[in-house]
Parts: sequence; C-alpha cells; structure tokens
Amino acid sequence: MPAPTVRPFHRADRDQLTDLVNAHVAAVVPGVSVSVNTVLSELERQPGEFITDPWVSERVTLVAEQRRFVVAAAHLLRYRADDEVGEGYRDSGEIDWFVCHPPASFWPDAEEAADLLMSACLAQLARWNVRVRYADVALPAPAVYGLPRNWPHIRAAYERAGFRHVGDTEVILIARVADLPEPEARAGVTVERTLGECGTRFTAYADGRALGFIEVDTSLARPERHTRAAGLADIGNLHIDPGHHGEGLEHRLLGQAADWLRLCGADRLLAYEAATDRQALDVLAKAGFRELTRTDRGWEHRPGLPQMPGR
Repeated sequence: MPAPTVRPFHRADRDQLTDLVNAHVAAVVPGVSVSVNTVLSELERQPGEFITDPWVSERVTLVAEQRRFVVAAAHLLRYRADDEVGEGYRDSGEIDWFVCHPPASFWPDAEEAADLLMSACLAQLARWNVRVRYADVALPAPAVYGLPRNWPHIRAAYERAGFRHVGDTEVILIARVADLPEPEARAGVTVERTLGECGTRFTAYADGRALGFIEVDTSLARPERHTRAAGLADIGNLHIDPGHHGEGLEHRLLGQAADWLRLCGADRLLAYEAATDRQALDVLAKAGFRELTRTDRGWEHRPGLPQMPGR
C-alpha cells in the first residue's frame, strides 16, 4: 500500500471530507449529520463564532491522502496579534479540528497518516511563529466541541504530538422530550415566554420578581446547513435564583420548555454542564436526562509536560 501524503484541501475532496466529519459526529450525538455545504462554509468562516471569528487572520485546511482517498483532515486558524483580539487568543494558532480514520484491518496505517498530518499541522503553526499553540475538535454540528471521549484515536494523536488537556471537562446530556416533566401550575408563580440570549426564554415570576429561567434553542437544524438534525434542540441557559434552590423550579421550567418543544416538533433535548457541578447534573438526571458523553476542552501544545492522570 502506498504511503499517505499530506497536501492542501481541494474542493474535489468535499464529499470524502464530509463523510469523514459525519462519521465522527455520529459517534457523539445521535441522528445528526452535516451537509457538504456546511463543511465548505466552515472552511471559509464560522458564522456562529461571532466573537472570535473576526479575530482570525489566516485559515488553512490540510488532508492526508492515500490511494486517492482522504484518510485524515485538519483545519487550522491563526489569530491576529493586535489589541482588538482577546488576550487569550492574541497571536495564537489553533488546530480548530482534526479528524482521521481509526486503525482498522483494511487500513492498518491509519495511525501513520494521522501522525503525518499532525506533523504538517505543527509545521504550519511553526511557520506562523505564533505565541501559543491550541487545539480543539469543534466540528460544525451541535454538541461536538472540545475533544469528546468517543474519539480515543484523536486523543492519542494529540497526545503523541505533545498536546495536553489543560482546561475543563463538560458533560453533554440528552433527554427525550417525551420523558421530561409535564408543565405544572404553582400557586403564586407565573411563567412568561420571551426571546432570550440563547433561544426562547421561559421565566418564572412571583410577586413581580424573577425566580429563574430556562432558554431552549430550536434552530439547530437550519436546512441550508444541517441535513439531518430535525427534532433536536438544546438548553442555552438554566438559572435559578440561589434563594429558591430546592423548590422544584428547575422541573417546573423544564416542563414549560418541554411543552413548547412538543409544539415545535422537537423530540430530543441536549444539555451541557461542567463535570464538577454535581448539583446541576443530579437535577438533570432526575428530570430525565442521561449522559451522552464527556468532552475535554482546552488543549495546548506542551510537549515537555506529562499528561495529568485522569485527564
């Protein structure tokens, strides 16, 4: 079998690259895939990242090819060094995402292709002469960010190259809308629906004072971008006033949101919480959520630093 080679992405690679991206997405969140148009658009700009995307000065997409087949691909970003850029991103380079086929009997040198592509990524970051080198695997699909635990082959490639997890771990949860609480009336408490920061907001009020709110985003399946994400929504925010914890407001708000989601035709709801927030995770578990995966955010190139146990 000929050795893999690394080269810049060509438009003719679009279908194979999309298949590779969707294979990784399918291992994280059920029933979601992205279109070729979504992938190509993401290579040019990231409209959802309205804060950080304007800070990007260069974008490079590389693929590893073997027998005219794309076996691995990576997308790199270079951030500007001027004062308009956030301090953490200023003069940095990032592997925005990295995907590759895992080793298999019919592709025994997949690991070699991954390492060859990673070497090319590091060489590009070196040519940019950036202050710091970051990595992520933020594919253009709902709930696919950080480095999910479902991709041990990507984690292994990052760690072999000297990237270390130095950030936080988040838990991604999913629930069937049918399993969520039913909306319940509560004396003295009203719920109002408005537009929130991250979707439709349901706010619980008592005596004119807000007790807490939940926001749900039902626009994850934009037809021009996602080919298969119908019925999927996520929780943008869930907040209860500290003085009203333990009163069941979380379930009341989830019930209101679930009723709205049923009207929208949504049948699954995603939620995201820090792995260290046991209280929030327990509340979601009691409401019908189950853990989908865990994802590790914040990877930095530190080849001389050993990986911390338990990361």
